[in-house]
Amino acid sequence: MTQLDSQSYKQDTPVFGHNMLQYYTLDPDYINLNNGSYGTTPLPVQRAVVELQAKIESKPDLFHRVLFQPMLIEVRERLASLIGAKTDEVVLVTNASMGLNVVLRNIDWEEGDIIIAFTTTYNSISRTAAYLSDKPPHPTITVIDLAFPMTHNDIINKFKAHLEAHPAKPNKKRVAIIDSIVSNPGVLLPWQELVNICKDSGVWSVVDAAHSIGQEVGLNLSEIAPDFWISNCHKWLSAKRSCAVLYVPERNQHIVRSSIPTSAYYISPQDRHGQPNFVKQYEWNGTIDYTAYLTVKDALEFRNWMGGEEKINDYCHNLAITGGRRMAEIMETEVMDPSGELTLNMVNVELPLPGDVSEAVGTKMHASLQHKMLLEQNAYSAHFYHNGRWWTRCSAQVWNELDDFEKIAQKWVQACKEVKEELGLGDGK
Repeated sequence: MTQLDSQSYKQDTPVFGHNMLQYYTLDPDYINLNNGSYGTTPLPVQRAVVELQAKIESKPDLFHRVLFQPMLIEVRERLASLIGAKTDEVVLVTNASMGLNVVLRNIDWEEGDIIIAFTTTYNSISRTAAYLSDKPPHPTITVIDLAFPMTHNDIINKFKAHLEAHPAKPNKKRVAIIDSIVSNPGVLLPWQELVNICKDSGVWSVVDAAHSIGQEVGLNLSEIAPDFWISNCHKWLSAKRSCAVLYVPERNQHIVRSSIPTSAYYISPQDRHGQPNFVKQYEWNGTIDYTAYLTVKDALEFRNWMGGEEKINDYCHNLAITGGRRMAEIMETEVMDPSGELTLNMVNVELPLPGDVSEAVGTKMHASLQHKMLLEQNAYSAHFYHNGRWWTRCSAQVWNELDDFEKIAQKWVQACKEVKEELGLGDGK
């Protein structure tokens, strides 16, 4: 790709693997198996951003007052089509945490309401639930323990048992915060089944789908019908960070009364005459750099050029499964999900480290591993402690090949060996 515009790649034929690195600006010596955390913006999308910024700065008033709105509507139309929703049921927000806060902070909480979370709920969202519980009227938090490895049936049964053990009080709400794909460990939950259970049990479902769009194929939210659903576009969809899509079905838009921050288009509910005023508030709620939102269409065009969602995710999924097994062989450990039931494009592999250490030692281990991998080994895949063991979560992307997994496994072996020596933990796992 030698030209400087955002469309020149279309004359090429995509070949997955290291050949795709020419369409990214990754350091050629860096092994990136952590797309899941922050995403990796393709070069055509980066160039589209530059082109759009030049257009904005040439006539700022024309863009913000006239040109902006139809461009935003086009992006919303494309995203709605991708996830099986109506255009006016989706809006753009900065990230999944913001979208979840929009929903959770708009709910009229009452004393006796219950917020249901999991031990694997993303940390900022579990903290949001804690904040809501800490302030009047103090809804109660209940937590479901998920300790992997476990199966989808295990999770479904735990969820059902938890709802039975925590019934709703008369005229009170239960709201479940459900991950579609957990961040750490990077596992797919049976979230669609959990949403169905919520419907049958009178529970509101708030789906944290931060990792879904661009990784889950064939989404149809109109059929699945969660009460709320939020997904990042900058992780797996290849958009520029940060950008997320917030889905609120028409039946629930009266609940989300205000954007965050409150828009100049906010109308008090009693003055709306039955109209939710949901979408209008997200067309303008403050001046920001909207290029991340508006170049989502360029990301979608890039993915279509690569062959579309099924082709992309078939490659990434198969590589994640194969690469994870190979890493486990090299590190003489195991993958968290041998059956592959919980694995899409992120695979969790145990690290050769002792798990029975104090919290203080664990904190030192975490910091030292991060330093060694990022600054010394020039490679990274997310690492974390779960259920008594240390793991790494490896994200497979279109520019990766099996040897990336083999090389990073060897780097992890070296980093873990050095950390054990530094902390006097011996040679054993």
